[in-house]
Amino acid sequence: MKRTLGILFIVFISLVLIAGCTEEKPPGEELKIGVVASMTGSASTTGKDIWQSAELAADEINADGGVYVADLGKKVPIRLVQGDDESTREGGQKAVSRMITQDNVDILVGGFSSAVVSAHQQIVAEHKVPYIITGASTPIITRRTDVDTTYMFHHAPTCDDSGSQIILFLDDTVRPAINSQYNFSADRPLRLAILYQDSPYGKGHQTAIKNTITNSSLNIEIVAEEAFKMGESDYRTVLTSIKNTDPDVIYVTAFLNEQIPIETQAMRDIGLNKIFTAVEPNDDPDFYKGVGTYGDYSIVQSRFSPYTVPKGPTEAAYNKFVTDFDKKYGGFPGMMGVATYEGVYIAAKAVEDAGTLNKTAVRDALATIRMPQMVENMQDQTISFSPDCRESKFELTMEQLYWDESAKETRPKIVWPEGLKETSFVLPEWYEPGQD
Repeated sequence: MKRTLGILFIVFISLVLIAGCTEEKPPGEELKIGVVASMTGSASTTGKDIWQSAELAADEINADGGVYVADLGKKVPIRLVQGDDESTREGGQKAVSRMITQDNVDILVGGFSSAVVSAHQQIVAEHKVPYIITGASTPIITRRTDVDTTYMFHHAPTCDDSGSQIILFLDDTVRPAINSQYNFSADRPLRLAILYQDSPYGKGHQTAIKNTITNSSLNIEIVAEEAFKMGESDYRTVLTSIKNTDPDVIYVTAFLNEQIPIETQAMRDIGLNKIFTAVEPNDDPDFYKGVGTYGDYSIVQSRFSPYTVPKGPTEAAYNKFVTDFDKKYGGFPGMMGVATYEGVYIAAKAVEDAGTLNKTAVRDALATIRMPQMVENMQDQTISFSPDCRESKFELTMEQLYWDESAKETRPKIVWPEGLKETSFVLPEWYEPGQD
């Protein structure tokens, strides 16, 4: 009996050792990509999306043999390392430090919150690890001068990009629609209220709004500016203050877990029968489900939507990505997911271009990378990074939400720009414009 137990124990240990060998290969025999994702905390829904989409990309690349590294003369597999930033600055610092110093990752991909990413950039800079940031929309991320950001590449629209798109749309389409429908003077300014997250992300949009209005000489008057702390759940006090200024439109800069209660409380509790705008991180299945009828006729700035896609060269890739994600995980991917999915492919291409896993060489390859657009529409149909601030540039759209009775949720349709729109912007019957 003892002999049998001893043999079984030896077999068990051998199996464990074999399993361990298959999980992690020797240094240089695999491409280790650290994925910075909020797996816990207030942004955990988005974090799960980031991680799953990174997994999907890695699985696809590995199924094709992996990433070719010239100085090794062979393809190596991708191994993802999960770094849960816990939706906090401190959590991000711990996760990134561990992935760099203990897991010895070759490159980092991901990062959602601007505040969280900015807090761990110093660690990345000190260790000179290439970092493809697929969120953190404040332009400060790669433009700050107090930290060496030369190893950091921004594969996400900045606040400047998103903010200017929303403001130009409001001036071009929404302002004329209000003035025409309510017999206002054609030169009446749009009355705009800003409700923003008190973070680099929110403040970045606040700055972009003002700069766009000034630089483009737009006929928009800001009547309110209210801030809230990240992760708040009760917005009725600030919404009441905004109601007292009688705006036409409320520009909200918030995350998914904030945008839903903001719009719900505004319509249900405060009686703010206005047009609300949301920034692209909210173009997510959970938003359409969570906001319900209170999101009807609201506006979302987007570059990737689970329920509508611009016709054109990326349509087939979009459909394949959505189908593959649904098959593997069930449900739809979100915008942060698709950016990270592309980020893993960008990392793989940079390593192949560099021909080595050397971090400086990979950084240099990222700086000059040019690859065809994938799922998202890019300017010039090419993924590349600007030479000054290492930012990629997207083709952005504006969507209006409409209640879908069969789905019991809102669904988006592109209303701007003109060349991509599916339908025209509509002012609902219940809408109440501001009064001069």
